[in-house]
Amino acid sequence: MVERLDGHTILIGLMAYPIRHSMSPTMHNNAFAKLGLNYAYLAFDVTNKELPGAIDAIRTLGMRGSNISMPNKQKVIPLLDKLDPAAEMVGAVNTIVNDNGVLTGYTTDGTGFMQSLDDENLDIRGKKMTLAGAGGAGTAIAIQAALDGVKEISIFNLKDAHWEQAKKNVATINAQTKCKATLHSLDEQDKYRSEIAASAIYCDATGVGMKPLQDQSLITDPSFFRQDMIVFDTVYAPRETKLMQIAKKAGVKHVFNGLGMMLEQGAQAFKLWTGEDMPVDYIHELLFADASK
Repeated sequence: MVERLDGHTILIGLMAYPIRHSMSPTMHNNAFAKLGLNYAYLAFDVTNKELPGAIDAIRTLGMRGSNISMPNKQKVIPLLDKLDPAAEMVGAVNTIVNDNGVLTGYTTDGTGFMQSLDDENLDIRGKKMTLAGAGGAGTAIAIQAALDGVKEISIFNLKDAHWEQAKKNVATINAQTKCKATLHSLDEQDKYRSEIAASAIYCDATGVGMKPLQDQSLITDPSFFRQDMIVFDTVYAPRETKLMQIAKKAGVKHVFNGLGMMLEQGAQAFKLWTGEDMPVDYIHELLFADASK
């Protein structure tokens, strides 16, 4: 790494809070090194308060761009110059590309989620999904799944700051795709249970299970799950979340954290910044070997 850094090194960032747990710097810096690219990827603790200054710094410092994660994926939109059509539809951004001072926002979360399932030879197209969360990742997953052919999506969320976004997601899906979407409150536990029971996949796209909520799960009863379904938690630190532990107690065969999704969304961001294909097999081996420690 040190030998690669010089006066011509191009900086790419990751702006979120909390973020020191992220595997993205490991992923991108090893990919740069593998391909001999003179880039460096650093993580920055950035809250909504610091976000405007951080986005200005992309232009000021001549950074190539940045990843954006919670809690900034929606707050960043007014600070950008342009949006990719998918990001505009989703209403959230996880990748910024700087072209000579013009900042364009993209979303790669949804396609990363779908590709990570394809990588495991699991196909949810034509099937029903229950999804918790309507933040940046939840929104991207819902809309991309609908666009890719998931038949029905039941979205659950608290009646909090993301409730209005959840309503927009349902309206967008029903108006612009062939998927049927419905919205329910997480307080409706009987409905929550019955929708999961009728689904091929349950996905938690909230921050529950990630520090400082690592000992919590929206679902505490293993009987919510069937053995033949998929349980997917977008959190990947810790590697095994409370939700994953509960799903395994239920004997669920296919239980995943967010590492595969992170890898695939990162590969797309890598291409946007460098024009090169990430060495996905190499990075997959590196990340998942680390995950097993």
